[in-house]
Amino acid sequence: MWKDLGSPSPLLLHENSPPSPAPHSWDLVERVSVCGERLVRFSKKIPRDPTNNRLIDQLVGAGTSVGANYCEANQAVSKRDFQNTIGRCVKEAKETKFFLRMVVASEPELASEARVLYREAHELLLIFGSMRHK
Repeated sequence: MWKDLGSPSPLLLHENSPPSPAPHSWDLVERVSVCGERLVRFSKKIPRDPTNNRLIDQLVGAGTSVGANYCEANQAVSKRDFQNTIGRCVKEAKETKFFLRMVVASEPELASEARVLYREAHELLLIFGSMRHK
């Protein structure tokens, strides 16, 4: 699962109180939420300039869309609807990996933290890919 990257609580908002100390890896809603939160915090470490601004926007958009689309998939009205929405999760996870790579190309000193996020995006890609084909 995740190592703490020295940031505030990974869950600032939570429907239940108090939040559990460590979410289970099988709690996919929690996992995609935490991943999105970490991507948002990571994006704030990227220096601002015209090139990076575009990369930041794309990274945050794709990275948070993974979780949003998964939440939408859970409300699917048919198997086909579910598969289509999970397919968007796959696409957004691939895009997240791509933009993490571009950020590191622009800011190599962020590589170690980006690598952790890249691995998580890859694992989510594999999970959603297997869900789409079932």
